[in-house]
Amino acid sequence: MAAFTIYPAIDIRGGKCVRLVQGDYGQETVYDERPVEVAQRWEANGASWIHLVDLDGAKEGRPINAELIGEIARSVAVPVQVGGGLRTLEDIEQLLEAGVARVILGTAAIEDRGFVETVLGKYGDRIAIGIDARNGFVATRGWLETSEVKAGVLAAELVAAGAKTFIFTDISRDGMMKGPNIEAIVQLAKVSGQTVIASGGVSSMDDIHALSKYAADGVGGAIIGKALYTGSIDLADAVRLEAAVRS
Repeated sequence: MAAFTIYPAIDIRGGKCVRLVQGDYGQETVYDERPVEVAQRWEANGASWIHLVDLDGAKEGRPINAELIGEIARSVAVPVQVGGGLRTLEDIEQLLEAGVARVILGTAAIEDRGFVETVLGKYGDRIAIGIDARNGFVATRGWLETSEVKAGVLAAELVAAGAKTFIFTDISRDGMMKGPNIEAIVQLAKVSGQTVIASGGVSSMDDIHALSKYAADGVGGAIIGKALYTGSIDLADAVRLEAAVRS
């Protein structure tokens, strides 16, 4: 039985639920000023997980909205995963102790491999690796910088260090409502041999259907952001598809 999970996304900046276009902090749309209520709404609509991003944290390199994230995690019964600015063991432990089920490491995976190995060794499945790519190369520091490391190479190295879950974002697709880069997502799943969650560009039920066909190849789900807030995707429909894939 293949697992395919729908992750409704809540991106937090200044304590509000927002969306950016291609990670551009200058192109922000505020969708709701009450992120806790948004999380509760997604849970009520059937979400089995919730995906949170601390956009302020991603930019600053340390958690900025940790208190709010803890409040969100405690306000819902479903597990919550969080990314954005997590670069120290103390910051990771703070969120895990606050009720977060899984944390996502991004920049740290590129810049401090020893740290990532330590964290994976200590927390295992509670750690996911976020691989954000621009033209196939990994971007860091809230997408403000692009490295010379290829996504597939990074994934292979981190699998050797114990990584089991990756979240792949094609930055060129994020917030553009143009569909995910399915070829790159499936390739990463096959190269790594681990679970890859798709992020960036998921804009229709057709996109989710297309991704779910590769569940057996390791595509473990889809993070949905802007499409939920604009109404292009009804979460209840996406959750029904999730259940169908599992059955």
